[in-house]
Amino acid sequence: MPALKKTALTVISAALLSTFVISPASAVSKDTSDDQPKPPKGMSKVGGELLGRAGTQVKLGPDAPVLPKDLTGRSWLVADAESGQVLASHNPHWRLPPASTLKMLFADTVMPALQPKTRKYTVKDEDLADLGEGSSLVGVKEKLTYTVHDLWLGVFLRSGNDAVHVLSAMYGGVPKTVDAMQAHAEELQALDTKVASPDGYDAPDQVSSAYDLTLFARSGLQKADFREYSSTAEAQFPGAEKNGKRESFGIQNTNKLLTGAGGVDPYKGVAGVKNGYTTHAGNTFTGVAERNGKVLLVTVMNPSSDETHAVYKEAASLLDWGFDASGKVTPVGELVPPKSAATGTGKGPAAGQGKDEGNNGPAQTAKAAAAEGGGGGVGIALGIVGGVLVLLAGGVFLVNRRWPLPDLVRRLPRR
Repeated sequence: MPALKKTALTVISAALLSTFVISPASAVSKDTSDDQPKPPKGMSKVGGELLGRAGTQVKLGPDAPVLPKDLTGRSWLVADAESGQVLASHNPHWRLPPASTLKMLFADTVMPALQPKTRKYTVKDEDLADLGEGSSLVGVKEKLTYTVHDLWLGVFLRSGNDAVHVLSAMYGGVPKTVDAMQAHAEELQALDTKVASPDGYDAPDQVSSAYDLTLFARSGLQKADFREYSSTAEAQFPGAEKNGKRESFGIQNTNKLLTGAGGVDPYKGVAGVKNGYTTHAGNTFTGVAERNGKVLLVTVMNPSSDETHAVYKEAASLLDWGFDASGKVTPVGELVPPKSAATGTGKGPAAGQGKDEGNNGPAQTAKAAAAEGGGGGVGIALGIVGGVLVLLAGGVFLVNRRWPLPDLVRRLPRR
């Protein structure tokens, strides 16, 4: 009888232990209730085996801070932009609708082909014929002429699907653009992504992942023009022609960590990259920030929190954690380089990304932005907030000794 009693107590104790001993993964993410979608089994393991597991993955060292509480994003990732190490993740390979964060892939694919940025184009009626209902617009009008520079400001600041479709027309049409984006995603080893529209508008089967979106940001940030547009807070956009003179109107970046709009605190050191929203995708955001010489990338997809601007607040808290945890955690994976960089072939859409395309340095970038006609880009954050553009350690780092870090970032004080 005593033996049976002892056995029963052992079973009860084991059950209680399994109830109360929880991993950091289950302690930090709140989107696991029965009424929330669950990540699929068999997610991709690109970048490391742990990245294919459901739930939160983090390896805390003895002095590492714990992850922020009450993270509700279905998927998120925080990574070191220099080394490519993934510091922590939550379902990073879950294929989800990306909304306008997919515009990062659009820009990284199309931008090198549409040069110089002073190139002009007169918009045709058919260029704007297939915009999705309720699309975000910057205000591009048929029969008016814009520079490539104007249109990119419309893409990055106002997430304008009208600007995306005009740039796609200049590139050769939407089908060609979609095919090129898909090929570039595969070159970047962003294998969770399926492209159906160039602007991120909800479309059947159009998906990406926090991992892939981070790859797109990292690739785009190799380009000076991409960095300029993604870090521009305010600008003037060409309007109608009246009395032989072209009017303009102000536009502001929808990235609230950059501008501080809507009651969101601007994040110290943020330098882009892109936010998005659709009813199907929820809120999505990828950002890059620098602090004390460390550059981090963060992506958050579809927070379930009812808190206003949750996607920005969760991204900011993950960045804070990442800067505090740097050097105190064991990476759970890595951001892989493009196929051509990994193989050394130098072929494919990513070839040449080892170079900083565009202007040569911070002073030249700022001056060129202010001197441009049309939209002008005069509201680049350097001029708006008084931050400084700096070259990091001579301008080039090697990522895993085979790929350069974005060499130009911006430090912003909090307002």
